[in-house]
Amino acid sequence: MPFWNKELETLPRQKLEKLQFARLKRVLTRVYQKVPHYRKKFQDAGVNPSKLKSLEDIKCFPFTTKEDLFVDYPYGLLTVTPEKVIRLHTSSGTTGKPKAIFFSKKDINNSAELIARCLVMTGATKGDILQNSMTYGLFTGAFVMHYGAEKVGILVIPAGPGNTERQINLMKDFGTTILHITPSYALYVASVLYEKGIDPRKELKLKRAYLGAEPYSEETRKKIENMLGIDIYNCYGLTEMNGPGVGFECPYKEGLHIWEDNFLMEIINPETGAPLPDGEIGELVLTTLNREAMPLIRYRTRDLTRIISEPCKCGRTHRRISRILGRSDDMFIVKGVNIFPQQIEQVLMGIKGVAQNYQIVLESYDEMIVKVEIDRELFDGKIEKLIKLKEEIVEKIRSATMVKPKVELLEPGTLPVSEGKAKRVIDKRTI
Repeated sequence: MPFWNKELETLPRQKLEKLQFARLKRVLTRVYQKVPHYRKKFQDAGVNPSKLKSLEDIKCFPFTTKEDLFVDYPYGLLTVTPEKVIRLHTSSGTTGKPKAIFFSKKDINNSAELIARCLVMTGATKGDILQNSMTYGLFTGAFVMHYGAEKVGILVIPAGPGNTERQINLMKDFGTTILHITPSYALYVASVLYEKGIDPRKELKLKRAYLGAEPYSEETRKKIENMLGIDIYNCYGLTEMNGPGVGFECPYKEGLHIWEDNFLMEIINPETGAPLPDGEIGELVLTTLNREAMPLIRYRTRDLTRIISEPCKCGRTHRRISRILGRSDDMFIVKGVNIFPQQIEQVLMGIKGVAQNYQIVLESYDEMIVKVEIDRELFDGKIEKLIKLKEEIVEKIRSATMVKPKVELLEPGTLPVSEGKAKRVIDKRTI
């Protein structure tokens, strides 16, 4: 089993928790002394850094939400002078302004270090060629992966998203062995390869792909693996923490290791904020332990998962989370039933004949329409096959969600192609 930093990655739990406590005490003290907004939040909650006697005491401190990021916008949460900040990344906001996250030189180096751990953990080496098909720009995804791969010594092709013809030519010309890409775009690239008659197993050198930026199901992973003949690894991150590399799968793929020397994780009830024990599904809350410019305390990610505390066979001591089930704010309600898009994706990607793209449309009177592209050869004039497939999709979605949808079967290429984060749900309901 390869390691980038074996000492830290396999640190005994007692020593790891001791390191976490020291870093947590330090970061709480820094934000209390240097960030007026945090000092007021702590005072309003009746806590201060001296109250921290164990890691469990973090539960006494207030949460940070996305709304806090707009208080004293944009520099109000910095613990360093603006002169020490060398990069800005943003994440989409709901107020018309983006959430601004600042990085110092130390923060950038540290985020690359965590990515290096992730890549080496999956077997990547200096001989690999990584085609980075994430968006370069204000989002963190492409840049953080880029710097981490270079730290390992991997050749990086900064392709960015889109222009699928060029993506394929880059893979063929330069012998790409690794893709960093969104799940929805990976499905589309795979479908284009097959339409062009290109066998990725024989004509490309792809070995693995790192998928992130949007939740996806295990069925989608298997579909991409089968179409491209490669190994798929789940990557978790968010701009507010560092971008990609907060969590990553090891070769056993039994959850994503969270680098606990850099992040303190909790699971809470998303409705009440009450802490939940390991193993129970809830909202992931993260505290940055090693960020210099803009630490965040108990940040509510809105991502739903559970902590896997059992030791991993890979030997790493950092605990894992299960694959992200969805975001608490992605959930929609139809006929009084809570539904996550991933429930429907899981059904669709497991049905033979379903192609790569789908869309969920919510109409007035709580009607759910699932538009799904299917294999082109099914449109051969034999209506019986289409009726049977449609009935299968309707019944399996009804069984999974307890809501009977309307299903529209479409030819490949009918729905808009996503080159970045896919927009799967269109809510047209009005009150």
